[in-house]
Amino acid sequence: MATTNRRNFLRTTIGISAATVASTAMGVNPLNTLVGCSSPNATGDSSGGGSDDPLQFSQDPLGYEYDALAPHIDARTMEIHYTKHHTAYISNVNEAIQAEEVTYSSPEELFANISKLSAKIRNNGGGAWNHSFFWKSLRAPVDGNAPSGELADAINGAFGSFDQFKEQFAAAGAGRFGSGWAWLVSDNGTLKIGSTPNQDNPLMDDVEIKGRPLLGLDVWEHAYYLHYQNRRPEYITNWWNVVNWDFVAEQLNG
Repeated sequence: MATTNRRNFLRTTIGISAATVASTAMGVNPLNTLVGCSSPNATGDSSGGGSDDPLQFSQDPLGYEYDALAPHIDARTMEIHYTKHHTAYISNVNEAIQAEEVTYSSPEELFANISKLSAKIRNNGGGAWNHSFFWKSLRAPVDGNAPSGELADAINGAFGSFDQFKEQFAAAGAGRFGSGWAWLVSDNGTLKIGSTPNQDNPLMDDVEIKGRPLLGLDVWEHAYYLHYQNRRPEYITNWWNVVNWDFVAEQLNG
């Protein structure tokens, strides 16, 4: 099984790299490719028009084994989270987009008009995009995991120190009543921390915290309950060990 997963990882890594290069050359927004969304426009223009086909969300391979984040996030949780929850969001939003004849051609355009759309599209579109973004922000645990370079400077400048940033971010996640997400965003270059309920995200037109998502944390119980039960703060504390700061830095510079 491990050999097969390593082989799948190599195929995934090569495929993602090739897709990113091709998308950049065509002028496609890299964020669409990164989070598992496809724009139907042959020209690569995600601004709308030029196609009668609606936006479709898709699920990319994880790129790592289910147990790669252990012991901080266990393999069984990752498998259920990815194959059940995320897959369902994608299926449901694509079904709703088709049934409701929604013609937006990019996730950004869809979310910028989310207040005009159905709850099914909002909840499942958010769930599809948020989880694709979340998988990319995770990696195998490393000792002393922390941001560096420009990202570290930006965090220190905005929040005083990395420890103060972690404290504020953890409070946003632990303090979100019920299900939701904690976010680090760039709002026209200013870093901010906040949270959203359910599967909302900072790209949506009617949420409290808006901006370009840099880092998101899933605090739905399905993300941690098998291992942590009701101990959400412990889950958040351990999650810091598997944050992919290279990915966060890419979003800052994107």
